[in-house]
Amino acid sequence: MVRGKKTSPLVAVYYELVRLKQLCRRGWLRRGIPKERCESVAEHSFGVALLAYLVAEEHFPELDLSKVLRLALLHDLGEIDAGDLTPADNVGPREKHRRERQSVVRVLGQMPQGAQYIALWEEYERQESPEARFVRQIDRLEMALQASAYEHREAVDLAEFYASAASSLTAAPLRRLLAELEDLRPSREAPSCPPA
Repeated sequence: MVRGKKTSPLVAVYYELVRLKQLCRRGWLRRGIPKERCESVAEHSFGVALLAYLVAEEHFPELDLSKVLRLALLHDLGEIDAGDLTPADNVGPREKHRRERQSVVRVLGQMPQGAQYIALWEEYERQESPEARFVRQIDRLEMALQASAYEHREAVDLAEFYASAASSLTAAPLRRLLAELEDLRPSREAPSCPPA
């Protein structure tokens, strides 16, 4: 239902999905990125899907590209109700999963094929396939790419995001991309001392 009117499941679900366009990624806000320039969860999901598509096409032809894209598009839908939880929120992994799953079931369960979408989201969460593991790594790489963009635009030091990505990347092509990003980081020279 939208404003007291009966709608099709697709319209009802879309009204839920668009909430992600206004949900800022809290890790960036906590590092001083102004809200008006902060990436939304929807923007992040778009970035993950596009990056997954491009990288899979070039470096991972053995992966099921359709599944990769479906996983990438669905991976953050749990944040519709749960919000963008970060480690700073002190919510344990089990509780985070419970909250996000509840959101996914509530939203996608409205669709005629909802059980399939929920199962796909669970596959990502459980890292049950090569495609799910690939998308998880792309999720981390996209975060590092966004950190790089912010470092250049906002003159902030976001080294912790590169380190977080590095701890998650196992595939050699993805590690090379991260190394390239690290080489592009703005120099952080110490301020010079005034002459005596």
